[in-house]
Amino acid sequence: MSVTLTAQDQLTLRIAGWGAVSLMSAAGAATSAHKAATEGSIALTSATGLTGHVLAKAPKGVKYGRTTATLADVVLPALTASMTLLKQQAPEEADNFRRTILVSVEAAQQGRPDPTTTEMARKITEALDAA
Repeated sequence: MSVTLTAQDQLTLRIAGWGAVSLMSAAGAATSAHKAATEGSIALTSATGLTGHVLAKAPKGVKYGRTTATLADVVLPALTASMTLLKQQAPEEADNFRRTILVSVEAAQQGRPDPTTTEMARKITEALDAA
């Protein structure tokens, strides 16, 4: 089945995916924000299927804000909206998207989860599962 997502739908998925990596990077700034972002980004760009095609590019021109709280205000609802969208338009792709995000979160933790990144990962998972 071929699914065509609108430009807005694709932007929502990109904000969700790339924003989740940004949240993990912000939460892990004490260890290495740059490395967290790099590892999480590699996980996103390694995705396959519709998810892989959409997440191959980062969103352009998106203003996330200056604080982690402002970033979360944008990204967490985008994660929920992405899952809702995929469950409605491409149910076979919803699980792929969810797994891709969770792999990117795990990669961003760099095998060294700490209380801050663990809590951010919980919030991301909760947003994915809210749909």
